Amino acid sequence: MIVITGGAGFIGSNLAAALTESGERIAICDHLGQGDKWRNIAKLELEDLVPPDQILEYLGDVANRVRALVHLGAISDTTARDADALAENNFRLSTWLWRFCAEHNKQFLYASSAATYGDGAQGFDDDAAIEHLARLRPLNGYGWSKHLFDRWVARRLAEGGPVPVQWAGLKFFNAYGPNEYHKGAQASVAYHLFQQVGAGQPARLFQSHNPDYPDGGQMRDFIWVGDCVEVLIWLLENRRVNGLFNVGTGKARSFADLARALFEAMDRPENIEYVPTPEDIRDKYQYFTEAPMARLRAAGFERPFTELEDGVRRYVRDHLATKDRYR
Repeated sequence: MIVITGGAGFIGSNLAAALTESGERIAICDHLGQGDKWRNIAKLELEDLVPPDQILEYLGDVANRVRALVHLGAISDTTARDADALAENNFRLSTWLWRFCAEHNKQFLYASSAATYGDGAQGFDDDAAIEHLARLRPLNGYGWSKHLFDRWVARRLAEGGPVPVQWAGLKFFNAYGPNEYHKGAQASVAYHLFQQVGAGQPARLFQSHNPDYPDGGQMRDFIWVGDCVEVLIWLLENRRVNGLFNVGTGKARSFADLARALFEAMDRPENIEYVPTPEDIRDKYQYFTEAPMARLRAAGFERPFTELEDGVRRYVRDHLATKDRYR
């Protein structure tokens, strides 16, 4: 059995769907709340559905049945201000799960984040060395809490502490795709632009306040969620691969490119409106992110990543523009 924390969330539910389709037995640990998040897993056959506050007790009860733990659960809101809650959920729980997997010889994959790179001044190199990690400066509490665990792992490795039979931390870049609808303001730009254009409005993008970038020329490494799932499954199948890895396409694209891909997928004429970047985030705004993918490629992952236009087309035509938009 594979246990997925955050398994009803965006990447987690897509992973759970792919694994159940391949015949794996899956248990999910997650909060469902009072909205429609449950729909992300409504089609799945599950071994169990575990409340997060019971995960440690549950793992102790089923330890002999678990072969891998994929830890994607977290407070992922980049605007979250409760640092105590971030530390408890994103750091301390991660250390407990690491120790469980080390003690019981389980595979342990966990979600780090591209937010650990901060403003990108130190680059986007997924170097797991203690000295390199110490130079990174995340810009928000979410990024800090994820970075704190990356650094904790680096120290455990350096000190020769207990280590899971396999471990891998994944720095996901700007993922988009089905089952992100519960994320609200934190959902991808692709999703929000679809909502705007579908309502007959222009696609609204931020103006540039940096002379090096035109309006809409701000760049991100947009990655189709199916590619994130492919990386996770490949790691589960390759137990000898360990490390901290970027998960992006390795090719930054502009927000204007994303909007144009969306208009094409929706068969609508291009209509983009540029609005000022809110002042409260303007001084922390990233104008460029791109994931160097050399380490994951060197580890043996050879599959090509989905081009932006192809991913947006699939998202729109197979999900957003259908009666059932869920994976």
